[in-house]
Amino acid sequence: MTANERLARLAADLWWTWQPGAAELFEGIDPALWAAVGHRPLALLAQKKPQEIQLDAAALATLDALLARRAHEAASPTWHDRAGRPLAGQVAYFSAEFGLHEGVPIYSGGLGILAGDHLKSASDLGIPLVAVGLLYREGYGRQHLDAEGRQVTWYPQTNFAELPLTRPLDAAGQPLHIEVPLAGQPCRVAVHLLQVGRVPLYLLDTDVPENPEPFRGITARLYGGGIEGRIRQEVVLGIGGVRALAALGIEPAVFHLNEGHSAFLNLERLQRLRQSGLTPEAALAQVRATSVFTTHTPVEAGHDRFSPELTARYLAPWADDGIDALLALGRWPGEHDGLFNLTLLSFATCSRLNGVAALHGEVSRQMFHRYFGQVPEAEVPITHITNGVHPPTWQAPELVELVRTVLPEDFRERPSTDPVWQRVQAVDDAALWALRGQLKTRLIEHCRAREAGRRTRLGLPPWIDHLDPSALTLGFARRFAPYKRADLLFRDLDRLLAILAAAPGPVQILFAGKAHPADEPGRALVEAVHHHSTHAALEGRVLLVEDYDMELGRALTRGVDVWLNNPRRPKEASGTSGMKAAMNGVPNLSILDGWWPEAWDGTHGWAIGGTREFDTVEAQDDADADALYRLLEAQVIPLYYQRDPDGLPHAWLKRAKASIAACTPQFSSDRQVIDYVHHLYAAGTHP
Repeated sequence: MTANERLARLAADLWWTWQPGAAELFEGIDPALWAAVGHRPLALLAQKKPQEIQLDAAALATLDALLARRAHEAASPTWHDRAGRPLAGQVAYFSAEFGLHEGVPIYSGGLGILAGDHLKSASDLGIPLVAVGLLYREGYGRQHLDAEGRQVTWYPQTNFAELPLTRPLDAAGQPLHIEVPLAGQPCRVAVHLLQVGRVPLYLLDTDVPENPEPFRGITARLYGGGIEGRIRQEVVLGIGGVRALAALGIEPAVFHLNEGHSAFLNLERLQRLRQSGLTPEAALAQVRATSVFTTHTPVEAGHDRFSPELTARYLAPWADDGIDALLALGRWPGEHDGLFNLTLLSFATCSRLNGVAALHGEVSRQMFHRYFGQVPEAEVPITHITNGVHPPTWQAPELVELVRTVLPEDFRERPSTDPVWQRVQAVDDAALWALRGQLKTRLIEHCRAREAGRRTRLGLPPWIDHLDPSALTLGFARRFAPYKRADLLFRDLDRLLAILAAAPGPVQILFAGKAHPADEPGRALVEAVHHHSTHAALEGRVLLVEDYDMELGRALTRGVDVWLNNPRRPKEASGTSGMKAAMNGVPNLSILDGWWPEAWDGTHGWAIGGTREFDTVEAQDDADADALYRLLEAQVIPLYYQRDPDGLPHAWLKRAKASIAACTPQFSSDRQVIDYVHHLYAAGTHP
């Protein structure tokens, strides 16, 4: 097999995206072209003539080692094997988005990244899982910032030939299509396969010539098309996903609904069971017993809801007992009108329900208490499994190698209770400090390049750049939703400027994040942060980096010194970006919301404020801003600049190492997926 054929084999499976050295191998072929094709190996190889690809001995060794590692993994027992195969059947995992790699733009943010990490850990662990999603031609949209910092969203079309997609075949040997009725009209849906290690991800696509133009656009944009576009997408995902699995001969033992976007799948399952001869009661009991629903939204208004008229128009084919009976599945008990709520539909058709952090579980039990009748709030059947992130994707490989100098080779398989994690404190301070500097320098160069590209595009003068790899660097990157308060740091600008002026060394702040294109308050936040970055005292040390994606997310969570997170408690369901930062030795400076109350113990980060509830948003924002300023001034900045004669901040590095030791095992997606297996999946796969 030639080197080019071996490269193509490696590129045909997204397994490469979480293997150290793989991205660098492809990039080394042609760095400029690698960037131009959006980090898509197949596109890179397609644009190079075979004779133009010349791998040196080191690159060939890397390629062969990667292929050997994959073959070894395929032949080796997995965690699922060693655990006695706790699942007796396959799990079908449905999600509206999957964040697997920046080159596969079918994600918007945290929900998709979580889903992508779930698949990667399922692959690593050998979980028998199949996934279903939608294949978006234009994705969620890319973000440009204009000269005034206003968000401009643009939608480049993805050439699916540049992705490692294959077409499953039907019984006649033709590319598989399924059909879904939409408001009385048939919609033809193509089925694609994207391999994620051991996990097959089936992606549905309505952009086929046989469909009328409105239907071809259903899978154009993630969360696009308005309210009618949303229900069409969700019918295709849920109903179409079940039909696609059936056409493939896949019979899952458990269906996992990652948020309510796929809730319609259980209507299709109910109908199929009834057509097989089960009574309505027996069909519902079977569907409930084999369905898991994960809610991610701690605000009732954030759950998908449709008018009765729109629901009836699209769901009439599944209303076997009349449309009123179907609508009752998505309404509050005793309610005979009102919107059809997909979270309530999920409650009605799933027996195992969970939030994504301990606090989020509490908030969900409170929010939906009345749905479950007279049971005490503490007994509302919504549990929690705290989210995690995929360490091989998010931890810097250089940091992993450094940690391996004091930890055993299998350290990632060790639980958080294993005393071996205490050895992280034995990592050499000078080596860790040098590595942190390298990662920060790499981040700054990446941010400079993005800002230079923006200014060139707009014809602006060069940026006044004062970014310094030796400066204390704060990072804030997430969706720019108002409750996440991207501008909280600037609430009292004079106080912030005074703190920075009195600091024993320079402080710089990097921001990144998109607002939903239709979220005007969120878009205003983007503009506000950019405006603050142009203040004379901050210019050159505060930067809003455009087009937040997985590539920038990796660079930020590896390269900053402090991860800032300040949502209005308890609006953050979980949050995962801070987990990624902590695993890289970046302490969190965070509100006690989402995952942070479970992590914070005072040794590896800081808690902004407390758990007090406020009468008004203004009072809450004032109190949290005050707490943030006090921590920066009295603890964070002084600790960073507290150095020994050799320039090493030993107390800071102790906190950084505590972050790695505490968060790598506890907030790994491996731990998360294993929790799903034991607590939510296993019961549904056994009779």
